[in-house]
Amino acid sequence: MAKSSASDLLLLFLLIGISTFPGSATAMFSGGYRYSIGDHVPLYVNKVGPTKNPSETYQYYDLPFCRPEKMTRKFEWLGEVLNGDRLMDSLYRLNFREEKKDVALCKKILSIKEVESFRDAVKRDYYYQMCYDDLPVWGYIGRVSKSEMIIDEASREPHYLLFTHITFNVLYNQDQVIEVRVFSDPDRVVDITDEFKREVEFTYSVKWEPTSLSFTERMNRYWRDIQWLGNKDTHIPYLINSAVSIAFLMFALGTVLIRAVKTDINRHTAIGEEDEEESGWKRISADVFRFPQHKASFCALVGTGTQLLTMVFIVIILAFVGVYHPYSRGTLFTSLLVGFALTSAVAGYTSCSLYIQLEGSRLRDVLLTWFLFTSPVFATHAVLNMISAASNATSALPFGTIAVIILIWALITTPLLGLGYVFGKVLNPKFEPPCSTNKIPRPIPKIAWYRSTFFQFIGTGFLPLSAASIVLPTIIQSIWGLKSLPVYGELFIMFVILAVISAFLSIVCTYFQLCGEDHDWWWRSVICGGSPAVFMFIYCCCYYFIGTDMSGLLQGSIYMGYTACACYALFLMLGTLSFRSTLCFVRYIYSASKCD
Repeated sequence: MAKSSASDLLLLFLLIGISTFPGSATAMFSGGYRYSIGDHVPLYVNKVGPTKNPSETYQYYDLPFCRPEKMTRKFEWLGEVLNGDRLMDSLYRLNFREEKKDVALCKKILSIKEVESFRDAVKRDYYYQMCYDDLPVWGYIGRVSKSEMIIDEASREPHYLLFTHITFNVLYNQDQVIEVRVFSDPDRVVDITDEFKREVEFTYSVKWEPTSLSFTERMNRYWRDIQWLGNKDTHIPYLINSAVSIAFLMFALGTVLIRAVKTDINRHTAIGEEDEEESGWKRISADVFRFPQHKASFCALVGTGTQLLTMVFIVIILAFVGVYHPYSRGTLFTSLLVGFALTSAVAGYTSCSLYIQLEGSRLRDVLLTWFLFTSPVFATHAVLNMISAASNATSALPFGTIAVIILIWALITTPLLGLGYVFGKVLNPKFEPPCSTNKIPRPIPKIAWYRSTFFQFIGTGFLPLSAASIVLPTIIQSIWGLKSLPVYGELFIMFVILAVISAFLSIVCTYFQLCGEDHDWWWRSVICGGSPAVFMFIYCCCYYFIGTDMSGLLQGSIYMGYTACACYALFLMLGTLSFRSTLCFVRYIYSASKCD
């Protein structure tokens, strides 16, 4: 694995664009491997795990399957390792267009301990995953007999049956493999209910069938399957209906807000001409652009949020282009890692330039951007990696892969972040508010309870979540492997809905806050704008217990830990968008009125 990780690092620096593709780069760019009759096409075994706990996976040979005397590991790309793939050689021989029937794989005597491990796997509904010509294939290890419905009167327990024969059905087009499926023979089983040694013979068959599908169309089968599983027609209309309803509501509220702002501007302009006393948001014109406290933290947050927004934009473009294939999530992990590293310059420039605009005195303070997001993510992953390693799960990253990630962070992320700082300092942008700011801040009057930060946090967090909750269960199921669904478009629509609603509500709350002569709006715009992420995390936690069958320390910690990291990233992005939108709104209303 260390050798594989070192190769990943070298390829990352030399061909960083190619690293986003799974499998063999040669096959990818040459239109796939081509074979002659009888050529060896390797079949690799990957991993096993319970169906109800998709992230809880173990190496295939952790179960006492037939294994070669000398096992070698297939080269794995960085994203495949992050996805928990552990491809190993197998005893199966599926030579191109050679049919086989009832070929003996191996014959072995299962010990009591091995019988127990197989029985536990069957009891927990374990599946196995293999890879043939870069195509994933799945099957089940065994089944619980129908007598589970009619309990055996003697043992009062169901019977657990281990499949001993599988059939590979491979479709080909001339000299290329197009599709592969695996079927277990329900009549060739071994009862492993009782704990005693037994002799088991594992066999397999191979059938080849021609097809008219081309190599470029061989992923269509997976798209058809996931679209059928997803039942897209049932929730896409609801998502569109929700988006239209929210857009209409925002249009109505926005119209009212614009009219109110225009009325206030006209009234304040008239008051200024008549030298009458001002009131409302006009009265705090000399304090509204007073810079926030904890400037370094604020700038680091905005810079990191901008970086994440840029990364997400790149990932969405790649998704729409068609880079991410179904059941190839290693590609997504690689693009996220590489995308975050390459967009570090955006974070450095944004945080440094904003810090200078806010008249920050110590540029070293903005180094907080360096670890504002990466430190919590690394700490979370370290804990989860220890739990996975203690459970011997494939989600535990080997030392070589961890070293590669650290080197990427040190050799790519850090220099680009520093380069962004340099550009932010050299360009030396100026913050030019439409109103001058007094040296002594105006005292903030006592505000009503419904204008408090906590109440606004609740209101601005609940409404966007209610709009996205229609498709949120589907997205959770897809992300965590309960179903593999093409949700990139839905994710994009949901993110746009969340971003627009959060920014709009932040503007509304800021307007009412300024009308109450409360000029401390900078941090509140970020907190209220990012509040949907907090409610989304609470929703995901509740869905774990109510909407899924996942259980156990390993699955629970992985689910909660990585969901928290994703929601934290969402908080930073929504908070950044809300702040930028609110700043534009505040600039507009004070520029349109006459400021002293």
